[in-house]
Amino acid sequence: MTTQPPIPPTSPDQPGANAVPTCFRHPDRETYVRCQRCERPICPDCMREAAVGHQCVECVREGGRTIRQAKAVFGGQAVAVPRVTYALLALNLVAYVIETFFTVQVIGYFAMDSASVAVNGEWYRLITSAFLHLPLTSGGLALTHILFNMWALWVIGPELERRLGSARFAALYLASALGGSVAIYLLGVGAVGASGAIYGLFGALFVVGRRLGYDVRGVLWLIGINVAITFLLGSIISWQGHLGGLVTGGLVAAVLAYAPSKNRGLVQWAGIAVIVAVLLLTVAIFPPFAALGMF
Repeated sequence: MTTQPPIPPTSPDQPGANAVPTCFRHPDRETYVRCQRCERPICPDCMREAAVGHQCVECVREGGRTIRQAKAVFGGQAVAVPRVTYALLALNLVAYVIETFFTVQVIGYFAMDSASVAVNGEWYRLITSAFLHLPLTSGGLALTHILFNMWALWVIGPELERRLGSARFAALYLASALGGSVAIYLLGVGAVGASGAIYGLFGALFVVGRRLGYDVRGVLWLIGINVAITFLLGSIISWQGHLGGLVTGGLVAAVLAYAPSKNRGLVQWAGIAVIVAVLLLTVAIFPPFAALGMF
């Protein structure tokens, strides 16, 4: 049996016996405080308050990596403040102010116009038109147009953003706006308004409610009333944009809500990419039917 020889006690006269401990990150600073996790000496600049005592910055950083980040119901980071909803509201309102002072220029260059998209390749109109509304000079439903859309976004947006996560909610909104514009491109002539995106939120609210097991009869009534208004006022409202946005929003929401838990994020973003690609290919392949007198 082999044994270690006893270690002789340290004499006060030996070097290091009475050495003052110094901060492991700042060797020139004396300290008698140690990290509660790694027990290394730490100076005041390296201390972080813990439940008991103090921890060093490295242990705090390492501990933060092991904490599971809160998630939204259908993926993405948890949302405390619906910043995307507020940003979309601000963009629509700013665009309306600009449009009020430069109506002809803004409508002429950025409103949805099937011929401009098909002939001039001005595809940006598919999205920019969703941030414009009837100008004040139109009279009648001009103010009602933007007020209803912004009210709906204010009411529905935060709930969906908290359920889906900010990035996924932004993708839902923009894809719905694109879907509405593509329907206008195929079956209409031109239009402005966020209604395509708003109807996409209606469709998404129904799908998400069903997925979570909620009573969605109220949402069905909301959709039904708005669809009825759309067709009753068909001469001044773009039913094409409403229909396209509603269908697209429902499809995007289905991808987000019913994606499997395994590789959920990959499935969700791939599904959204496929929907957007189909919409863009539709514009690339097909001519505007209404402009050609086919609808």
